Amino acid sequence: MESIIGKLKSEYALYPKEVLAEIGNSKKSLFLGIPKETEFQEKRIPLTPNSVAALVNYGFKISIEQDAGINANFSNEDYLKAGANIALNKEDIFKADVILKSAPISAPEISLLQKNQIVIAPILLPTQTKTMIKTMMEKRITAIAFEYVRGDYNTYPFMRSMSEIAGNYAILTASKYLSNEYGSGILLGGIAGQPPAKVLILGAGTVGEAAAKAALALGASVQVFDDNIFRLSRLQSDLGHKIYTSVIDPINLAKNIARAHVVIGALKPKNGKTPKVVTEDMVCAMKKNAVIIDVSIDHGGCFETSMVTNHNEPIYRKHDVLHYCVPNIASNVSKTASYALSNILSPILKNAADSGGIECLLKYDANLRQGAFLYKGALTKEFIATKFDLKFTDLDLLMSADF
Repeated sequence: MESIIGKLKSEYALYPKEVLAEIGNSKKSLFLGIPKETEFQEKRIPLTPNSVAALVNYGFKISIEQDAGINANFSNEDYLKAGANIALNKEDIFKADVILKSAPISAPEISLLQKNQIVIAPILLPTQTKTMIKTMMEKRITAIAFEYVRGDYNTYPFMRSMSEIAGNYAILTASKYLSNEYGSGILLGGIAGQPPAKVLILGAGTVGEAAAKAALALGASVQVFDDNIFRLSRLQSDLGHKIYTSVIDPINLAKNIARAHVVIGALKPKNGKTPKVVTEDMVCAMKKNAVIIDVSIDHGGCFETSMVTNHNEPIYRKHDVLHYCVPNIASNVSKTASYALSNILSPILKNAADSGGIECLLKYDANLRQGAFLYKGALTKEFIATKFDLKFTDLDLLMSADF
């Protein structure tokens, strides 16, 4: 079977994009539905009024649930002026061909899905259950997860965009909690005659890089720890600025954490869980009123003392250290985050219209195909199939069989 799949993949790779595009050689008018998010403190919306106007002008029909954009400071009137229809209930939204969401689809929403619909949304695997996945399979849903969509140069544009926001926001948040209102009254960048605050960042990925840039811009002293030498080297190059970098050695890490005013947790998860590299003893040894921002809390957090908080009650104290452990940080700057999502989604949707639809675009766009975890009800990500003990089907084999 593996040799057959390999042969089909090889043959499929030889098709020029122009030939594959002929599968949907006529422009298709897509019907998009955007429901109001019900997940706790999710404030983003996947398309802004500007993008809606451009897509409507391109021939799209778009229905948006009443007040879906209100938490991102977009009014119903903004969307009406852009050419969208405003639906008064969620059931009408789920009559669309394609459902767009900024949060993972929930169990009540899955019950509203129609057969053969397309869903484009984050998956956030810990929020999914076997029953939810099976129901979508039974309804022959095609589902594309933001997290898995690949971009140019092997990047992941949705994840990179939200990570940049999270890194920047983490430093602004740290600056706030160092102030007299919450902490010791320390200015992050210092002044002449008074040294800047010390910021230690765990992780040299996109979040860590954005945090380092923001901290340096404010004048802070920055250290970055990561177990990947390549990422540390790339960070130095991208910053254009020599900073202290180190592998994660527990003794060296403990020594520097004890001196830090701010520690940002931005490590990548391993097998779906973030390694807890900072022990409770290390936190006990930190400065009084030091600040921990655990951006990695979505996947368990980097600190043994981390507990999930929310935007209403974002902080708590433990061992005289302020902890900020809010998941989905980007949602607190919902307008910027919505523009970021919209800027990535709009070109994909236009390409889909030109190709004859989302499923046609999947046939020749390998980067978008990387994001698909369901195709017409078939589960196409092996690690998800393994997690839920469900049948896995190779997507490239399905694509080849469709010719």
